[in-house]
Amino acid sequence: MHELLNDRAMRTNAELYQSIHQRLAYLYGEEQAPAIARHIRRLIDTHTQLRDIAIVENDWSQADVLLITYGDSVQAPAQPPLHSLKQFIDVHLRDAFNLVHILPFYPWSSDGGFSVTDFRAVHSELGTWQDIAALGEHFKLVFDLVLNHCSRENLWFADYIFGEEPACHYFIEVDPKENLSMVTRPRSTPVLTKVRTHRGMKHVWATFSNDQIDLNYANPTVLLEFIDIILYYIRRGARMLRLDAVAYLWKQIGTNCIHLPQTHEVIKLIRDVLAVVEPGVWVLTETNVPHQENISYFGQGDEAHLVYQFSLPPLLLQALHSGNTGYLRNWALSLEQTPLPEHCTYLNFTASHDGVGLRPLEGLLPKEEIDAFLAAMRERGGYISTKSNIDGSESPYELNISYFDAFRAPGGSDNQWHIAAFLLSQIVALSLKGIPAVYIHSLLATPNDNLGVERSGLTRAINRRQLDRSEIDALLANHESEPGRVFSAYRRILKVRRRQAAFHPEGRQIVLALPDGLFGIERQAPDGRQKITALFNFTSQPQSLPLQGDLKGIDLAEDVLGESDVRIEGGYLLLPPYAGYWFAVE
Repeated sequence: MHELLNDRAMRTNAELYQSIHQRLAYLYGEEQAPAIARHIRRLIDTHTQLRDIAIVENDWSQADVLLITYGDSVQAPAQPPLHSLKQFIDVHLRDAFNLVHILPFYPWSSDGGFSVTDFRAVHSELGTWQDIAALGEHFKLVFDLVLNHCSRENLWFADYIFGEEPACHYFIEVDPKENLSMVTRPRSTPVLTKVRTHRGMKHVWATFSNDQIDLNYANPTVLLEFIDIILYYIRRGARMLRLDAVAYLWKQIGTNCIHLPQTHEVIKLIRDVLAVVEPGVWVLTETNVPHQENISYFGQGDEAHLVYQFSLPPLLLQALHSGNTGYLRNWALSLEQTPLPEHCTYLNFTASHDGVGLRPLEGLLPKEEIDAFLAAMRERGGYISTKSNIDGSESPYELNISYFDAFRAPGGSDNQWHIAAFLLSQIVALSLKGIPAVYIHSLLATPNDNLGVERSGLTRAINRRQLDRSEIDALLANHESEPGRVFSAYRRILKVRRRQAAFHPEGRQIVLALPDGLFGIERQAPDGRQKITALFNFTSQPQSLPLQGDLKGIDLAEDVLGESDVRIEGGYLLLPPYAGYWFAVE
C-alpha cells in the first residue's frame, strides 16, 4: 500500500503550535490569540488522556470505497436502525466497501439531520454510541461535522434567547436595515429570521432555513466548542470528518459571505490541530459550488484532504442523456491540467442524500444545454429547486431525483437501456482519479420516493427512502428484479475495482482523445506496475474505435471489468450501447 507522509512527520509539534497561534492571531488578533491557543492545548491534552489510541496512519489506496447512508436507511422490526444497518452491510457489503459515511445521526429537528439539537449525542430512535462503535469494527467511519449552524431547538439557542452565558453570544444578530444584497444565497428564503428573545424581537442569520441558525465564528468560544466536538467524534470512532456547508462559515457584512479568507483559515487551523494529535484523520469539505471555487478548499495541501467532485454528477447525467461527451471531456481535461496538491484527492460520487447540485455546472455547460437537461429530468419525475441571486432573480440550484430513475424513460415507462446506462454512469465515477463514494440508494436501485415527498413536503425526500430489511433481502435475492440486477452487478464491479492498483487515488490520469459519444481515460498506478485504459460508449448505438495511437495494444490487454463482451474486428474495437471496459496491462 502506498504510504502517505502524515503532517506530524513533515512538521514538528512546536511548528504546528506556532502555526495555530498565527492562525488565531489572524482570526482574532494578537491580543486574544495566546489565551485561545492555551485553551486549545488543554483540549488536546484532555483528548490525549481520554483516547484509546492515536490515529496516526494516513494512507489511502485503490481499496478505499465509501458507502453513504442514513442511520435509518435499513430497518427491521424490534431493532434499532443502526443495528439493522450493521447487519445489512456486514452480510452484503464487507468485501465491497471499507468506509461508511453515516449521515447525521445526532438528535435533530429538520433537514434530514442537518439541523442538530445536540452535537454530542446519538438520536435515541437510531440507537446508541455503542451501535456506532459496532459499525466501526469493520469499517472506517465518516462523521458529519455540522459546524455552520445548529437547530433553533438546540440548547445553545435556548440560552441565546434567555441571555445565558456563554451561548448568548454564539449567534449573529443583524439589524434588518443592513444592506445584505451582496450575500450569496443557496436558498430562496431570507437570510435573516426573526426570533423573540428576553431583549425583544431580534433578527439572526440563517443561511439555509429558519430552523438552522448560523453560528458566530467571530466569537472564539464557538471555534473552541467545535474543536472539542471534533476531538470527541474522533474518540467515538470518526476517521474522516465531513465539514458540512463550510463555505458559508464566516460572515462579514459588505462581502458575499462565502469562501472568505477567514473560513479557509479555520479549516487550516483544524488541520493543524489534527496534525498535532490525530494526523491520520482526514478532512472532507462539502462545498456545492462551481468547480474552481470547490477545489480552492485544497489550499496548498493544508486544508481539505478531500473535496467532493460536485461537477461530476450533473455532467455525467447530461452526457448520458444527450450522447454528447464533449463537455464531460473538457472538464476532465481541466482536472488533468490542474495538478492536485500533494496528498490530496477527490471524492467521486454520483448521488447523495442531497440532490444533484446545479451550480457546479456554471462555466461548464451553456444555458441551453442546462435547460434541455433539466427538462429531461422533469419528465422523469425530478424537482428543481432555486436560489436567489444578487439582482433579485432566481436560478436553478439543485435537482432532486433518484439517480437510478434519472435514466428511466419519461413517465416511468420501460427503457431497454435503463440499467445499462445507469451502471455505466457508476463505472465512469469509479474509474476517475480519487476515492469513490456510493449512495446506498444507488447501490439498491431505489426509485423516486414520491410518497416521501408528499408526506414530508420536501423534494429532497425523493431520494431518502427508508427500506425494510426483509423486503431488501427478497429483492436482492431475485435476480430478475431491478434492485437484484443492479446490486449483483454493482457489487461485483466494486470488488474488481478494489483490486486494481491503477485506481490508486494518486495514480496518474490521462483523458483520451476520442470521438463524441465516447469517453476514455488512462489510469496508471503510482509505482507504474499497472495501467488501465477505461473506455465507455455514452450512446444507445454501437460504436467502433480503431486500435491505434493511445489504444494500440488493447487487443493484448485483459478487460478486468468484464461487463461487456470484447469484440475486435479488422483492427477496430466494437463497443455495444452503453458498454464500458477496463483494459488492464500489468
